Amino acid sequence: MKKKYWYGNLLLMCVLTLPVTVSGNALEQQRTDFLQAEKLIAQGDDEAFWDISESLKDYPLYSYLQYQWLKNNLHQTSRILGFLSEYKDTRYAGLLRSQWLNYLAQHENWYEFLQHYHASGNSALECQFYWAKYKTGDAQLALNESKRLWTVGKSLPKDCDALISALTTSPFFTQELIWQRFELALKKDNVQLAEYLKRLLKDQVTADVWLQIHKKPALIENNALWINPDQQGGRIFAHAIDRMAKTDPELAIQIWDDRKRHFAMDAQTDQRLERRLALALAFTKNKKAYERLSRLVNVDAEVREWKVRAALLEQNWQHIADALAGLTDQERLEPRWQYWQARSLAKTGDELQAQNIYNHLAEDPSFYGFLAADTVSKPYHLADKPIFLSGNELESLAEESDFKMARELNFLGRTPEAQRQWWFAVKKLPKERLMTAAKLAQQWQWDQVAIFTLAKADYWDDMGLRFPVNYLSEVSNNAYRHNLDPAVIFGLIRQESVFDRYAESPVGARGLMQIMPKTGQQIAQELRDKWQSEASLFDPDINVKYGTFYYKQLLDRFKGHFALATAAYNAGPRRVGQWLPSGETVPADIWIETIPFKETRKYVSAVLSYIIIYQERMHRKALKIKDFMLDVLPG
Repeated sequence: MKKKYWYGNLLLMCVLTLPVTVSGNALEQQRTDFLQAEKLIAQGDDEAFWDISESLKDYPLYSYLQYQWLKNNLHQTSRILGFLSEYKDTRYAGLLRSQWLNYLAQHENWYEFLQHYHASGNSALECQFYWAKYKTGDAQLALNESKRLWTVGKSLPKDCDALISALTTSPFFTQELIWQRFELALKKDNVQLAEYLKRLLKDQVTADVWLQIHKKPALIENNALWINPDQQGGRIFAHAIDRMAKTDPELAIQIWDDRKRHFAMDAQTDQRLERRLALALAFTKNKKAYERLSRLVNVDAEVREWKVRAALLEQNWQHIADALAGLTDQERLEPRWQYWQARSLAKTGDELQAQNIYNHLAEDPSFYGFLAADTVSKPYHLADKPIFLSGNELESLAEESDFKMARELNFLGRTPEAQRQWWFAVKKLPKERLMTAAKLAQQWQWDQVAIFTLAKADYWDDMGLRFPVNYLSEVSNNAYRHNLDPAVIFGLIRQESVFDRYAESPVGARGLMQIMPKTGQQIAQELRDKWQSEASLFDPDINVKYGTFYYKQLLDRFKGHFALATAAYNAGPRRVGQWLPSGETVPADIWIETIPFKETRKYVSAVLSYIIIYQERMHRKALKIKDFMLDVLPG
């Protein structure tokens, strides 16, 4: 199952119990009026809209309602300016300003546009801003900035057309500028843009060679194809090596070492490619990686960490100790590297110092802390310290306008809008109030939001909030059906969807255990279930049934090895098969640490540690982290 980055929806489980009072009845009437006002906006009945909106001035979504009308009436300058002033602290002020500025640009109201423009990171508006500068007499500044805006590896918004047209007919538009964008387009693998830019170049022969080599990097071995080894040739050669490093790093290194001296290459490019090739060897679990990484002159955090992993691939404990010594003081304090420091000391004969580090690390409630605890036979340290709120902190936060808006949007079923409003509100809170916000989300039964909000507060000891035991019957029934501990399924759900039954990833995985529709259809066929629809994967019963079945299949495929099955659930069984050792058995902790994909590496350690935490949450003691640490046999 392919794992991905996903954005879950807020759960529609917020039960707002309102006593039958005058205020309760008034709120119900306001909700009715609000929905009617939205219909009037859609119908274009402005007079009736303004009549009904008068009764909504103290309704939490009044500013949202005004925004909806104003975005359809962008010619109403005075009303817009009044809104931007009165509601400047709301999310809708920024949204309205962007739409209004775009309207002013379309109507060429350049002076008014410049007066009200705020930089927002919106490239379309930025193009319009500099076009406004151009049109109002500051052409020099506009053309200078247009070079920066133009030199990107992607297509520009249509709003940039006028500014770019002025650039292309100016003396600022040089062949070197076109080459820069051509190269950036190919670095982004935007061949279509590069093909377009080729037509603007005088030397189309060289551009054709570059495009051919981009599509098939192995062509750099063809001497007949090659142009002169000048600076441009060096850039093409470097680009080809960079591309080849993804698929065949050993061949890329061979060609690089043999031929780079023939090309004009600046020191920065040389070091960038040396780094790229060394890391490519490490990512393919090649045991030559350590030596190559050791040759690098300029090192960063990624290189330092992968040098340790490359030494682990060799299982050379002296190299491991040397690589660990190369970490910064701050990096060495991380639980991950503390664990490997202890492992290295134990392997090189300093058992006493190793025990000291293990004992200290065992206090940390993490994957590495649990590994350390098992090594020294200590109980897991899981301090459950629920957040304590004094006085009326929760009620006070709930009554702030930003949070009242989020709750009301959710009540009306505007789930995505409610989510956007929540994160806008949370972003403005000082760190000490984020814990209050997390508890508020928990009270509203927004478990996923509560967990993510608490993470922003850097508070990790409220186990009830961070690890809810939801969908217990679905999890337990399916776990026992497949002879699995329920904690295993809870660990997967906690990592996959954070208990958002409506979670949907950018690639289409759905529900609590993030099942791809194609996978769900296949599982239904194997279970002889009638496949209903993709939407059925949002049903916790179906999703947990299929997810548990699929995980058990992976566990059987990898002979009961939890770490391998968990990695396969995230990255797919084919990739895990490629990552198995080829010649010798590898300890499981080394295998996990050297997984090439950062996402999968973090995923496996997170799920395995969550299983242990759920064991504690459910007052079970059946599993230990060492149960997942079977040696990984050659594939």
